[in-house]
Amino acid sequence: MTASNQPIGVFDSGYGGLTVLKEIVDLLPQYDFVYLGDNARTPYGTRSFDVVYEYTLEAVKRLFDEGCHLVILACNTASAKALRNIQQKDLPVIAPNKRVLGVIRPSVEEVAKMTKNGHVGVVATSGTVASESYPIELEKWSNGRVKQTTQMACPMWVPIVENNVMNTAGADYFVQDNLQSLFQKDPSIDSLILGCTHYPLLIDSIRKYIPRQEVNIIEQGKIVAQKLYEYLARHPEMESNCSKHSTRKYLTTEDPHFFEARAAQFLGYDIQADKIEL
Repeated sequence: MTASNQPIGVFDSGYGGLTVLKEIVDLLPQYDFVYLGDNARTPYGTRSFDVVYEYTLEAVKRLFDEGCHLVILACNTASAKALRNIQQKDLPVIAPNKRVLGVIRPSVEEVAKMTKNGHVGVVATSGTVASESYPIELEKWSNGRVKQTTQMACPMWVPIVENNVMNTAGADYFVQDNLQSLFQKDPSIDSLILGCTHYPLLIDSIRKYIPRQEVNIIEQGKIVAQKLYEYLARHPEMESNCSKHSTRKYLTTEDPHFFEARAAQFLGYDIQADKIEL
């Protein structure tokens, strides 16, 4: 791969990572990007750690083949179940000069700054909740500011978004039911992490059913974009390996026409995608 074609890779099990990519592109429009959605094997949220790790590593290797020196796992499940193994076991062997980053630590660092009373809520997929990644990382990186983390698995939220039925009574029912259960477990929650990149598309319903309007809602797209900006500023050796021609490439393991139609829903504009196999 030539030095002139070294995009930043963005991976997700499906479409949700497009909400992250959109924010990154808005902040860093000069860079080249390749988005890979493993739509044929989504959802990852209900799969085992071993399977998610295997699938995510395959995707990362493919993005390396596309010339990426830096890959963002814009998927909470992949970040929770695969990132640590890839960083510690695989990169030193297969690509010691390349980097893979996730979305959980940036979110954790941000909520640690925002919370006033140390009570944090997390809504996420069943897989992310089961991984305990958010409670573990909040304890590790919040410098004691987070005193209690309460999680709620919301298994219906991703299907609602993927089927484009966000603004319906059915969507409202599940959002209200899950948020009510979460705040019953801890009424003192003052900051809520949307621990899945699909969830920003449900933001209107989420705002409607949080019990107090002063609760901070942490959406990951803007946070990850800002953290990537700061990362590139801190690591000029990595930044210099990222090409800057404002190109965008979209890859999917599913039907590309189906992907294009759904992607427009997440991005707000039309794209062209290519099908690949992992």
